[in-house]
Amino acid sequence: MNKKETILKAALALLVENGIHATPVSAIAKKANTGMGTIYNYFESKEALINAIYVAIKEEEKKVLDTVFNNDLPVKIQFEKYYTIVIEFFTKNKLYFGFMDQLQASPIITNESKSVGYNAIEGAISLLIKGKNEHIIKNIDNDELLQFIGGSILSYLRWINLPDHNNKSLKNQITLVWDAIKE
Repeated sequence: MNKKETILKAALALLVENGIHATPVSAIAKKANTGMGTIYNYFESKEALINAIYVAIKEEEKKVLDTVFNNDLPVKIQFEKYYTIVIEFFTKNKLYFGFMDQLQASPIITNESKSVGYNAIEGAISLLIKGKNEHIIKNIDNDELLQFIGGSILSYLRWINLPDHNNKSLKNQITLVWDAIKE
């Protein structure tokens, strides 16, 4: 792992553990076993470092999501695969979820970084468009549908971390969300 990757990994762990606003760059430098100057050689500010982590997570998410969509499959099956894969991705990468959960609607994330995030869900957007064109999904603005679906995913990921969570509930969650968006 190179120095930049070490810094990103250390920052991710500390930002999730302590919170974005309660984690100074000096603590990140200490955990990464480097100096603050080295961090600033790679990232012009703490906000730039946070955006780099966001972009890296979204790029990994895109790689996973690119395996989901197949126009030969029915819209419902693709939606179920998409929802399941997103849950699995963030369940396997709890630090990613902890980081993204803190950044909901954060002004720290730049428009450029948001563009990368939007690109990560291009397949889901295309699926919604296809579903609406085929009168399978309600004709609601894509951003509203994505907000609803994303809110459901976020809530579900928070809930499954509770001690009394039932692992069989994912199928129920998918059914509830599908029933809400289908025409």
